Amino acid sequence: MFTMLAIVGAVLVLVFGYIIAAPIVKFLLMPKSAFIQVQTVSTVRAQRTFWQMQLRSVGTLHAVEGADLASEIAGLVTQIGFRAGEDVRAGTLLVQLRDDSEQASAEEALQTYKRYAALIKTQAISQLNYESALANMKSTRAAVEKKAIRAPFDGRVGIRLVDVGQYVNAGQVLVTLQQLDPIYVDFQVPQQQLRLLKNGDKVALTTDAVAGRNFPGEIVAFDPKVDPVTRNVRVRASIENHEKLLLPGMFATVVTNIGSARPYITLPQTAVVFNPYGDTVFVVTKSKAADGSDQLVAQQRFVTTGETRGDQIAVTSGLSTKDVVVSSGQLKLKNGTAVTINNNVRLPNDSAPTPVQQ
Repeated sequence: MFTMLAIVGAVLVLVFGYIIAAPIVKFLLMPKSAFIQVQTVSTVRAQRTFWQMQLRSVGTLHAVEGADLASEIAGLVTQIGFRAGEDVRAGTLLVQLRDDSEQASAEEALQTYKRYAALIKTQAISQLNYESALANMKSTRAAVEKKAIRAPFDGRVGIRLVDVGQYVNAGQVLVTLQQLDPIYVDFQVPQQQLRLLKNGDKVALTTDAVAGRNFPGEIVAFDPKVDPVTRNVRVRASIENHEKLLLPGMFATVVTNIGSARPYITLPQTAVVFNPYGDTVFVVTKSKAADGSDQLVAQQRFVTTGETRGDQIAVTSGLSTKDVVVSSGQLKLKNGTAVTINNNVRLPNDSAPTPVQQ
């Protein structure tokens, strides 16, 4: 009995010892490559892109000709000669005030002038009487014209602020008139960049009010002084507005091309890790694992970045077009980390992205 128990105990010790020791021995015999954790990242190849140097500013639209029309004298409105929002020509009657007495005086003065003009030919009246009749005729005619408010230039009228039968005071605004094509945009430029611009330079205007459209134009004037507070100079450009979609008072962005296009190495902005001690990227390179197999590793590299445009950023030094750069997943990397590439999901990489309304 004791012999059998000893044999059974020995067998159990051997079995359990094997169960416990086998994983340990297997772990100790595993190659070093088995302990390396491979991280999954997305990548993008650094590409050469030609960027046009641009100066971007914000500005406000102004009409080339614009006025809030008012009456010089008080009177009763007898006629409205326009519809709100329509385009009118210069000289179009917009508002007529009651002018019965002025018309009568003008007619009487005209008849007197005609009679005196006939008499002066025969020297039946003095030159002084003739000139007095002429001046009176012109004066009464001017009084009639003051009662008729006409468009001083071509443009679009706004919403009328008076009605027929309403009494208006001198100086009261009746309607606004704005010339819309072309239209001006005034914007500010820092004094150190003023030397880059000149009259005739082409500009492109965009505004949230007309999304997705670029309106071409050119610079037409510069203020002859610098604002002593902001150290900026006001610049004016004339913008084509054939469809009259742009209106005075709108806020707009003005882009001016400067010089010729220049080549840059560009990346998605998500590929760059910005640090106080320098900007870095992770470049994917090939290397050999401990067991001699091929693997991909991430190598950290310092770069110098330039201007941004849309989703992209320019890299002025530290990369070439042969480099494959990690575009997402950098936070889990360090220098020499083994990686595997999964580019099923593409991150934004557009130099001129178009916002999508949600």
